[in-house]
Amino acid sequence: MSAPTPAQREAIRDAARWYVQLSSGSTSAEQQAQWQRWHDSDPLHQLAWQRMQAVSSDFAGLPRRLASSTLLGAGQARRQVLYGLALLLGGGVFASLGWRSDTRREWMADQRSAVGERRTVPLADGSRLLLDTDSAVDVQFDGQQRRLVLRRGQILVETASDAAARPFMVDTRHGRVLALGTRFTVSVDERGSEVAVLDKAVQVSAASARQVRLEAGQRVVFSPAGIGAVRDNDASVAAWQDGSLIAIDQPLGELLAQLSRYRPGILHCDPAVAGMKISGAFPVTDTDLALTALQSAFPLTVQRRTRYWVTVMPRG
Repeated sequence: MSAPTPAQREAIRDAARWYVQLSSGSTSAEQQAQWQRWHDSDPLHQLAWQRMQAVSSDFAGLPRRLASSTLLGAGQARRQVLYGLALLLGGGVFASLGWRSDTRREWMADQRSAVGERRTVPLADGSRLLLDTDSAVDVQFDGQQRRLVLRRGQILVETASDAAARPFMVDTRHGRVLALGTRFTVSVDERGSEVAVLDKAVQVSAASARQVRLEAGQRVVFSPAGIGAVRDNDASVAAWQDGSLIAIDQPLGELLAQLSRYRPGILHCDPAVAGMKISGAFPVTDTDLALTALQSAFPLTVQRRTRYWVTVMPRG
């Protein structure tokens, strides 16, 4: 791994400082606006903040344990503890924050979408690519192939016929999806990739696994462990293209993890309610409205320290 650049180091330091401020419980409207301007002004700032969120979620239990101690009793002590946590998250631990070659490729990808954005991209062969929130894709078309490399997030692909009969494929770090004249979605995260076929068929291949053909209405997860069991699509598949997340007896923690991809800042789920089964449709175009709907329909309370630091808790 190459060393981070000075600009990357500065972005991480700034993200750590903002992490402290936004989690202090005393952020003014003007400070929130300043954070938003900083966040939106540079892709490096957005990446640093996303990595800060990712690592802070791994330490989600730490602030809760600290909160029960006298360290958080006074404002100054609380800020010192938070600053120490920020240093732990941001100060020099660049590998954990994702300053790796694959992360740099995400931010240098041919096509990207911001948090909360969904983008439609027409491709040179007449195919159509729809990027979900916070996604990154490389487009590699030449005389022999039509290839997309999904670096991050989720996409929907509608393939067009090709006079040169070039194969159309989507690669992720976990394997390959070969389109067989089709419409389908592909998503990727650290655990694995998933493909869901909406029309016609695809062929899925992964290292050390047999190839699997999927027909319309089917989906499968593939990962370093191989290709999982083929399942039927349900109403939740590709609902994001119409601006919704559809939950069908889904654990609240999983639903909030998905919803958090569509909003800046930090969205926590109290472990006491993380396993609560949720069913319903929730708008990704207005995540505050989605949180209000959850609070209205289920025994939950949405606690907002700031607009960018929200926790969903059991209703008292």
